[in-house]
Amino acid sequence: MTTAKASAELVSRSRGSKAFRRLRENSPFLVMLFPAVVIVFLFNYLPIYGVLIAFHKDFVPGDSILNPVGGWVGLQNFKNFFEDVQFWPLMRNTFLLCIIGFVVGFPLPIIVSLMLNATRGRRTAKILQTIFNGPHFISLVVLIGMLNIFFGHYGLVNNIKESLGGERTQYFLQESAFRPMYILSSNWQDFGWSAIIYIAALSNVDPGQHEAAILDGASRFQRVIHVDLPAIMPMVSLMLIMSIGGLMGVGYEKAFLMQTDGNLGVSELISTYVYRKGILNDTNQSYATAIGLFNSIINVVLLIIANTTSKKFSNNSLW
Repeated sequence: MTTAKASAELVSRSRGSKAFRRLRENSPFLVMLFPAVVIVFLFNYLPIYGVLIAFHKDFVPGDSILNPVGGWVGLQNFKNFFEDVQFWPLMRNTFLLCIIGFVVGFPLPIIVSLMLNATRGRRTAKILQTIFNGPHFISLVVLIGMLNIFFGHYGLVNNIKESLGGERTQYFLQESAFRPMYILSSNWQDFGWSAIIYIAALSNVDPGQHEAAILDGASRFQRVIHVDLPAIMPMVSLMLIMSIGGLMGVGYEKAFLMQTDGNLGVSELISTYVYRKGILNDTNQSYATAIGLFNSIINVVLLIIANTTSKKFSNNSLW
């Protein structure tokens, strides 16, 4: 019995010394990581208690979140949203914009990264990557201004149409033009930046695999399909899970800047509706918080479903 206790103590001490040694070895990285952890905690986790506003009756800035002046109403704000005439149009507009943008935008960075990695000239690949990354740093206000320059009433497209004998078109007043302009401009702005993570994953591919494929007579395209693509599939799975988890999390800024009276039927999203209800018009922050919380719950459910499905079929998951 004494021998067993002594062995257990030795194992415990050995584990403790290994953990301490590992902690000491990684201490520079932990110090570098500490500010990021603090920032995430302050701006992402600490404000979570503010979701209690969704259960207030009439929250006014300055009121106590834990002790509301108007009292608690439970799920009444959520019930009001479900009964709102805008509920189904908002859900449809948000879902269609997000799902079409996802179908178009998710494969694009993967294709671009594979093409850049397969480019023969490294200098050419770097130049192309720099060009592709450039639009990411354009602000939304400037981007909307560019869309006006191209598709506005007196924009480039209408000038060309008129010179060819056609009539000018008010693209920003047409519902049919909102989604293509929104989705294509967003993908143009972000596909190069999103490809960076896949390019980094491709840099870890063993050159020996390409050499063996060349000896077997594989073409460049076959090497991309059978060597490069399988190498980044774990990263693709993780990015797919994260993308699905944020599928309904489209921001209000760009849609709000592109909104007009003509396209309001398709451009009014959950996020823009929250902005209008919480800040612009009614200033009903309890109601707006409830809508935003409902949208976040949808994203959490989608994240869990995507993670469970990926873990079952590909053994890749976030947890």
